[in-house]
Amino acid sequence: QPSSLPFSVIGSLNGVHMFGSNQDVLLTSTCTENARVFWRVFHDSITLIVMTSQVDASDLYLSRLLHNVFSSMVLLIGQDDLVNIKNVERLKRDLRSCYKLIDGFLSATEGVGDLTQSVGCVLVTDSERLQEALDAFVAAADSHFGCLMVAGKMVVATAKWWRLEAQEVMLLAWLVASLPPSSSRDYPIYLPHGSPTVPHRLLTFQLLPGLEVCLLCGPAPSLEHVHTQLVARYWSPELEMLKGCVRAHQRSVPHSMPLHQSILGHIAQVTRPEAGIQGGLTESLHKALQRIEQSFKFLSPTCPGFPSK
Repeated sequence: QPSSLPFSVIGSLNGVHMFGSNQDVLLTSTCTENARVFWRVFHDSITLIVMTSQVDASDLYLSRLLHNVFSSMVLLIGQDDLVNIKNVERLKRDLRSCYKLIDGFLSATEGVGDLTQSVGCVLVTDSERLQEALDAFVAAADSHFGCLMVAGKMVVATAKWWRLEAQEVMLLAWLVASLPPSSSRDYPIYLPHGSPTVPHRLLTFQLLPGLEVCLLCGPAPSLEHVHTQLVARYWSPELEMLKGCVRAHQRSVPHSMPLHQSILGHIAQVTRPEAGIQGGLTESLHKALQRIEQSFKFLSPTCPGFPSK
């Protein structure tokens, strides 16, 4: 679990890194008897330091962790205020809005999206119908970026949402999952890669407990207009399918897809980013799982101890 370090320890860790920099030495990591320390500097302005008791943690993992932390800060504060620091105390106050998102990266979770820079997805039957509803809803809101999300996992998203940088898609999903429940939100955010200095608005609307539809947009439309004029019009007809999404998210695949007990997990790789997770992929995965099931039936009689069901 994440915890605070004494100020004297933080000062020492920062001091030894600054001393190395003044001697033209780049200090990135070190190990003690029971801890590992990693440093990373962003834009010659922000130095992030992580200390972990997991001495076998790789430099790749710790580097990606700090990159996610800094990108979270950019997401919620903007790059300008981090690079051109004018008031340290104000920056410290602003950074409080990032704490819950950052704590999610520091805490032990079952997800690996922060490490792989990917987002969890839920495959549902008739996803084409949900995709059509989402596309119509997003277009009615004069946007091109939208997604339907359940418990931080993607159900469907518009083509341009999938074209965002992979880290941005992951960060937006983690952000929405970290926020307290609300019927609607109007949240200013920056895109760390696409728009680190110009803010956008993240609009979210709760369709069912744990199920939200999200929009990225500019100054228009207003939150009230979308909430009162568009949400019910486009999503009320899909209520039963939305309930199915909520039921399916823990399994991540439709109940119509039987899984052999020996399957611990599955990865669906989208080779065309513009396609997203849609009906074609669901059908392909269904066929792939059927082939795996047939392989298990073939191997069971010949491999001692190999489960048949």
